[in-house]
Amino acid sequence: MSITRKWSAKQQRAIEILIRLKRLYPEAPCTLNYETPVQLLVATILSAQCTDERVNQVTPDLFGRFPTAAALSAANLEEVEHLIRCTGFYRNKAKNLIGACRMIMAEFGGEVPKRMEELLKLPGVARKTANVVLAHAYDINAGVTVDTHVKRLSNRLGLTEHTDPIRIERDLIRLLPQQEWENWSIRLIYHGRAICQARKPLCDACILADLCPSAELSGSTPAKGEVVKSPTSVPATK
Repeated sequence: MSITRKWSAKQQRAIEILIRLKRLYPEAPCTLNYETPVQLLVATILSAQCTDERVNQVTPDLFGRFPTAAALSAANLEEVEHLIRCTGFYRNKAKNLIGACRMIMAEFGGEVPKRMEELLKLPGVARKTANVVLAHAYDINAGVTVDTHVKRLSNRLGLTEHTDPIRIERDLIRLLPQQEWENWSIRLIYHGRAICQARKPLCDACILADLCPSAELSGSTPAKGEVVKSPTSVPATK
């Protein structure tokens, strides 16, 4: 099989996976709580190595004290550290939050930038964070968010052979329609939490089993396209 035909077959499989995930998880909202682009930026930075649930417990007090980029840019470092301590790596995160907001005030007129290259200049912002902010704050699908779940499932599903998030993102961009890039990531995160878990994937309960080269089945597989109810409604993590 030629490389072109092989890639076309992989793209068709990716689209079928997308269709089934959309049936299983018809709603795919961002699970971080925020009201403004800067609050989404802050929450997404905090979500590194931390669950969205924990971040949502922290941000009401943080946003109550520092609701805007202007307020956070002038914040006391130790106070911010105290407010975000339970999210982990709090010293570095606090420094990045204040630094990012200072840059937003100084270079971007107090507004979170809408361009990838500008977002990546902000302290604490890599492509994963920038993709989330652009997609959910501005409805701009600039790329595919690759977190630990997306990385794991993309490899298990045979959609990439890479382990580097940037290379995985490039592969997924080639396989998926641009308007689906961010919601693909969220649905894959849901599925990674509910079914395709890191230590013990529930392959027998997975609607993607017949499309997955890594599936380990002990019984019958779900019928093609059959919607299997996930065990729980699980928020995404980063």
